[in-house]
Amino acid sequence: MTSNELRQKFLDFFEEKGHKVIPSASLVPENDPSVLFTTAGMHPLVPYIMGEAHPKGKRLTDSQKCIRTDDIEEVGDKVHHTFFEMLGNWSFGDYFKEDAIKYSYEFLTDKKWLGIDKEKLAVTVFEGDKDAPFDEESYNIWVSLGISKGRIAKLGKKDNWWGPAGETGPCGSDTEMFYWSGKEKAPEKFDPEDERWVEIWNDVFMQYNKKADGTFEPLKQKNVDTGMGLERTLAVLNGVDDDYQTDLFLPITQKVEEISGKKYEENKKEFCIIADHLRAAVFAIDDGVVPSNKQAGYIIRRLIRRAIVKGHQLGINENFTVDFVDIVAKIYEGVYKLDTDTVKKELQSEEEKFRKTLKLGLRMFEKTIGDAVGFGVVGSAVVGEEPKITGKESFDLYQTYGFPLELTKEIATEKGLKIDEKGFEEEFKKHQELSRTASAGMFKGGLADNSEASTKYHTAAHLLLAGLQDVLGDHVHQRGSNITPERLRLDFSHPDKLTDEERKAVEDWVNDKIEKKLEVHLDECDPKTAKSKGAEGEFIEKYGDRVKVYSIGGDLDSKDAISKEICGGPHIKNTSELGHFRIKNETSSSKGVRRIKAVLE
Repeated sequence: MTSNELRQKFLDFFEEKGHKVIPSASLVPENDPSVLFTTAGMHPLVPYIMGEAHPKGKRLTDSQKCIRTDDIEEVGDKVHHTFFEMLGNWSFGDYFKEDAIKYSYEFLTDKKWLGIDKEKLAVTVFEGDKDAPFDEESYNIWVSLGISKGRIAKLGKKDNWWGPAGETGPCGSDTEMFYWSGKEKAPEKFDPEDERWVEIWNDVFMQYNKKADGTFEPLKQKNVDTGMGLERTLAVLNGVDDDYQTDLFLPITQKVEEISGKKYEENKKEFCIIADHLRAAVFAIDDGVVPSNKQAGYIIRRLIRRAIVKGHQLGINENFTVDFVDIVAKIYEGVYKLDTDTVKKELQSEEEKFRKTLKLGLRMFEKTIGDAVGFGVVGSAVVGEEPKITGKESFDLYQTYGFPLELTKEIATEKGLKIDEKGFEEEFKKHQELSRTASAGMFKGGLADNSEASTKYHTAAHLLLAGLQDVLGDHVHQRGSNITPERLRLDFSHPDKLTDEERKAVEDWVNDKIEKKLEVHLDECDPKTAKSKGAEGEFIEKYGDRVKVYSIGGDLDSKDAISKEICGGPHIKNTSELGHFRIKNETSSSKGVRRIKAVLE
């Protein structure tokens, strides 16, 4: 089975069950400051999990692009990835456990769909604890479908409970499905610790809300959130234990073999890192992430540079990252339309920057290692201690040669050396850089911030964009945003730094609209209609056939509206709720893109 066949079968199945197919959202979350990337299928759908009505109804299905950064160091084996697709079906207050489990079983076992022998299936359910009872309902449903009791394991919160991602929010038990990948007959007794049982699907039943005092209360709306990893399931169905031996990766690894002269089987770690990281970088750049030293851009820069170093270790000494853009685009042809020209431009620029310092940096790194191994004394290390690289040395490699700490740590580990990570962090703070500890906190995940403060900033961002267009001209368009309860950040297209006069004019324009107490209107229509009536919106081709448009000072049809934007929300009802608007700073984000940070006082 090909990846396209599996993806399409999944969507077709749930469409037959009354679900509406929605397109993948961007890898950059629109309204969730707690994460840098979309990390799961639920991320773009949080408002609807919380009770907001989705334009397409209560049953949805999709294949969502995701990036997870918390185990980048694990990439290099057969199963870990930073970028992946999550197949999902959703019920917002419609069906619950019985239908969800029966749908999963039918899709897995019916010959019309995947046709898996039920004797190769096993499941887990929540065993219960002080917060919630044993999930007897799910257990009994699986038994009624013919899954033997010996193939159903009862596990605790660690394994069979989802959420909340933050301290509070929706959560609930889940049931996970496993496939027997062993060559021999599957054992009658299911052992979740046996690696031959491979997890392929997870049905989450969000029926509780965890409150600030740590107690759980039933949700008014019970939701189903399921996730099937495309890469892992595809490998299982094709009878391989290596995700990189499927059609999602083979064209990439074959190209690495061609340009390196090395074989995949003999250099799996390097090949897997190159294939995974460049695929992730291509999709992230296509969704607007520019390699940089901050936040999401820092992660993508780290992925690209790690791939280049692995290429260098394979003997690839010329620029090669752009060679993979068209290959990735071909793999996903007909599924995702990639802006290959933009991606190539960014990759070429990033690789040229890094290669200028790579050789020099590697020589300096080898010298540092030589000092450590040869003399047993490096910086703060003393004779008799295990040789290590100090925080200052690892920071110098970062600052001067662009080596992220993780990259220095990885190469050092291969040489049997330790890194003084605490010392590195201290050096980082001295130079007012993004500390690794702080950035790691951004990758843990969490529900979208729907607080009152964030909602106000979301609407203020719409006003700011409209004000910039009024003062600077119609060439101004949004190129990214980030909303927190403390401030808003807006990236916009404009070639020059704002003058003091322009900056004040934008502030005055926004505050004037706040003082006029303009109403905020919500309309729903198809994307083309929205655009024809003047609505702003990025990535128009990636929207579904129904979108929400928020207009300020009039509805979508009104000529009096001063702002119209395609947006998922949430928003306030009237601009009078905002208070006083002030621009804190205005800087360059990338070539031709400026960035404003602003606050409400």
